[in-house]
This record gives sequence, structure tokens and C-alpha cells, in this order.
Amino acid sequence: MLIAQQKLKENIAEYILYMYQIEDIVRAYHFDLDNLMETYVSASIPNPSFKESYRKWYSDIILKMQSQKIEKAGHLLELQEILMEISYLHNTLINLTGDHKYKDIFERANTYLNEFKEKSNLKDKNHVEIAFHALYMKLLLRLQNKEISAETEEAFDAMRMMLAYLSKAYSQMKEGNMDFLQN
Repeated sequence: MLIAQQKLKENIAEYILYMYQIEDIVRAYHFDLDNLMETYVSASIPNPSFKESYRKWYSDIILKMQSQKIEKAGHLLELQEILMEISYLHNTLINLTGDHKYKDIFERANTYLNEFKEKSNLKDKNHVEIAFHALYMKLLLRLQNKEISAETEEAFDAMRMMLAYLSKAYSQMKEGNMDFLQN
């Protein structure tokens, strides 16, 4: 909960990846709030006085996931909305503002994004969603202690740089500090 709040303020890409992980953790605990709190959350709470806040936060996530029918797969609507905003920002930076720095970063990532799209079942997803799914896959591979080849690491790095640039631009946009007419 505290980590999610901090990431939401500081780095939208990290927030989305963190929330993907939370969704999977809730699924792994079969939406059993008591078991989740007892075996997963309690050990990581920085202060026991936060226990009720964490319980409410996880309870809200469970209720949202169930009401949105994403028990098996999918992502919370609020995350999908943020992804849509980031996708619009991506398109704006490429097509409207002509942000040359972002275009270069995107071009480096684009080959890898297309390869990842072809190898996965994400054929209906846009570049931003594919980058998030790829980086989440990297997180899962790391958690499983699976080896990542140098070539795959290079692809992940290109996508990470793309999302880092978009995260910074997203923060600037949300703060009202982005001038879409100037580059």
C-alpha cells in the first residue's frame, strides 16, 4: 500500500508494474484476504499500526478485481486508464510534438517490441502495453531465478528506457509542466 502510493507519485511505470504484481499475488492467494494478510502482508508491514490500512487496501483490490471479472487474467480498469493515457502521450510525442529524443529511444525499442509482439499473445496490444508486459515478464523471470540472455537483456533495456522517458513525460504532463507545442 505504502509502496504503491509512493510509486504512483514518483514513477508511473514502476507503479503499473508493481500493481501487476499485486494483482498476481491476490490471484495466487485465491482472493482469500485472511490468508493473504497472515502469510504475505503481515511480514512486510513496516509498523503493526498500519495493519488495518493494508487490510482495507487489499480488500478494495480484491473487490475491484472480482467486480471487474479479472480473477483469472487482466488488469484493473484504473491501470488500463493510465496505460491509455501513456499510450496517448506516446503517440503525441511521436506524431504531434516530434520529440526527437523520444523518437530515437522508441526506434531503438521498436524492433524488440515487434519481436516480442510476434512471440507472445499480445498481437492486439499497442507498443506501450507490450513494453509493460515485457518488463513484467522480466520481473517474473528474475523472481524465478531464470537466466536472461544478453540479447534479451538488451531488448528489455531498450523498453525500460522507453518507459522511463514516458514516465518522466507523464509526470510533467500531470503537473502541467509539459508544453506540447514546443520541443
